[in-house]
Amino acid sequence: MKKNPLPLPVQQYHIAPQSGTAFTIKKGQIIRVIDVEGGQVSDLFCFAEKERKECLSSGQTTDYNGKLFLSKGDILYSNRSNPMFTIIADQVGGHIMLYPPCSQKMFEKSYGVTEAHPNCLENLLTSLKGFAIEESQISIPLNLFMSIDISEQGKITIQPARSKAGDYIELRAEMDMIVAVTSCSAGTCNNFKWTPIDVEIYS
Repeated sequence: MKKNPLPLPVQQYHIAPQSGTAFTIKKGQIIRVIDVEGGQVSDLFCFAEKERKECLSSGQTTDYNGKLFLSKGDILYSNRSNPMFTIIADQVGGHIMLYPPCSQKMFEKSYGVTEAHPNCLENLLTSLKGFAIEESQISIPLNLFMSIDISEQGKITIQPARSKAGDYIELRAEMDMIVAVTSCSAGTCNNFKWTPIDVEIYS
């Protein structure tokens, strides 16, 4: 799909399949997260740069927006009820903040995996190591491009991501932050095909 016109990015990151990266962003800057080949989920988690006890909150975000599925115009809130990001453009829609980052334990419980497997939790921790972030500080991320069905009985079924090659979401930073983004390593949500995610930052 055609991209919105923006000046050249001030920073770009190519996230290889089943990996992640972390960076700082200033208030007012814009992050564009791009599904390069389509059908790829991405986890995004963030912290206030100056106070790392303040971080993205699934509970506050769901409460203040009054809905589960997030898209253009919605605001992502911190655990202190402060705006962190505003979604300003979205070519896919239906992003959620429901699932924790996939982990080794998740692969063992959900997929019966016994050997070590790449996972978003480890990729987030590795990316955030330079910012002295520990595992206990990471909770529910923004599950970008993830697709789910909810039955009348409330049963949730994970579906393959609906995003197409080149689809993106843009988020405007509402504070200075540390941001980590992954290319998800889980199975069903990515249709068992793992592809890259690109991130572009604009002033």
